[in-house]
Amino acid sequence: MKKIIAFLIALGCAGFCYYYCNHLPEQEGRFNLTGTVEVPQRLLSLAQADNNSCAIIVKNEADVPVAIKRVVNPKFPLQFTLGEEDLLTESVNGELKVEVQINSHGQLGIIKEGDVFGAAEGLVTANAKNVVVEAGKTLGKVQLAKNVKGNFFRTAAR
Repeated sequence: MKKIIAFLIALGCAGFCYYYCNHLPEQEGRFNLTGTVEVPQRLLSLAQADNNSCAIIVKNEADVPVAIKRVVNPKFPLQFTLGEEDLLTESVNGELKVEVQINSHGQLGIIKEGDVFGAAEGLVTANAKNVVVEAGKTLGKVQLAKNVKGNFFRTAAR
């Protein structure tokens, strides 16, 4: 009888351990950032041009890149996920800045004419969800609107 009771207790413990190990809540890693890159309509054709790449850059508070993800030929709005495989450093501490650069030359950190770029508002944590990055800036020549007669800047200054 003692052997049967010991067997049932061992079986119960094994069943509990099996259930507990297979039903643990998923734990997030040390870095898992998700969000969306949005581009305003006025820059959409420039941002979605052929052979463009979109780089999502995560920097620490000292502006040192800690993670980078590239997407070739992006379509916007672009959903993104950065995980531990995108990290450039061993540790991610403190709050982070999220920036985006969209260009056709592939060089990060160098903004040239025709590039589209931007950043998320405020700082985020290493496991932030639903981060919105607005890529609404570009470098280039200031051009007048097509339907304005004369020089708009000259007439506005009078």
